[in-house]
Parts: sequence; structure tokens; C-alpha cells
Amino acid sequence: MEQGEIDEATVWASARGGDPAAFGVVFDRHRDRVFGQALRLMRSPHDAEDVTALVFLEAWRKREAVRVVDGSIIGWLLVTTNFVVRNLVRTMRRYRDAMAQLPPATAAGTSADDHADAVGERLDRSARDRRVRDAFAQLSRADQDVITLCVLEEFTTGQTAAALGIPVGTVKSRLSRAKRRLAALTGDIAIDTPTLHDDPTTSTGGAR
Repeated sequence: MEQGEIDEATVWASARGGDPAAFGVVFDRHRDRVFGQALRLMRSPHDAEDVTALVFLEAWRKREAVRVVDGSIIGWLLVTTNFVVRNLVRTMRRYRDAMAQLPPATAAGTSADDHADAVGERLDRSARDRRVRDAFAQLSRADQDVITLCVLEEFTTGQTAAALGIPVGTVKSRLSRAKRRLAALTGDIAIDTPTLHDDPTTSTGGAR
């Protein structure tokens, strides 16, 4: 294990029973990977921190329903990260749309416009990253989740199927469709896609 020799399933069982110290152990174990996934999608460290906090809040609130795969909850956390990001992006979009309806700011009222501009700048950091991020956002929730687990995190098909509660064959067909869709949406941008593993013992990234 790369993040410490702990029995995560046992620790999570304690957390599920309401033990905050056990939950803190799981938080320390997976915070960086959740933050990394949030940062891929948001590109703003501040926004990624907000997403990370919300993901673990959801994990605590819904701890009875969190799915453990191969002794880890990382798959559930990453899928929940996608869900939280979608909600946050929708909120930011509504905010920008509302700001666009306001009259031009006077000298005394520029702070709101400045904030709106800052949000826009964070979303427009890089043309390439924006195109990939926007393309990912256009995928269905199911396709986003399978891309996240199989491609970005290099879960095996078996681990992904267990994390999502679907058959392995569905994972493979959904991944193939999601890759084609993502390639079509990004045009000439190459998307790095690690080899898909069928045997859990060959995975370099899966649920740990």
C-alpha cells in the first residue's frame, strides 16, 4: 500500500459506526487523490479544496451507504467528486448568468463584477485544458464516472464494476463509448488513456 499499512475496511467500519477518529484516518489516506481529481476538473486550487471538503462531508453524512471495493472507499469518493463538481459548476454558471443581467457597475460597485471576472479567469486558464474539461462536462454522469475510474485512476474493470455496481461488460462498453465521445468532442486534442486492466493483480492504480 502506498498510503500506509492500515486495514482500511476495518477502519471504515469504525467510521461508519460514528467514530470521528477513524474517519480522520480515511480522510488523511485519500484526501490528496480526491483533491487531485477535483483539481483536474476545476483547475482552481481554492475550488478544488471546496470540492474536497464537500466530498468528505458527503462521505460522513452517507457513510452507511458508502461502497467498499477491495477494502477501500476511494472509488466511491472519486465518483462523488464528479457529482460535487457538477453541482458546483452549475452553481457558478447560474451566478455568472445572474451577474450578466445586472446593469453596468459604477465605480462604487465594481467588487461583484471583479469577482465574476475572477471566476471566469479561473475557468479559462488554458485553452487546451478548457476544451478537455468542457468535453468531459458534456459526457453523461455514467460516462464521466467510468472515465474517472478506468482512465484517470487506472482502476481495473472488476474494481470499476464493483465501485459502480454494474457488470464488467457494461464497464467495457461504457468506457469504449465514453472514449469515442470524448475524442469527438475534443477534436484534435489527444487524450492519454492508460491500458485497461482486467486482472486486479496487474493494476497500478486501482482501489488502494
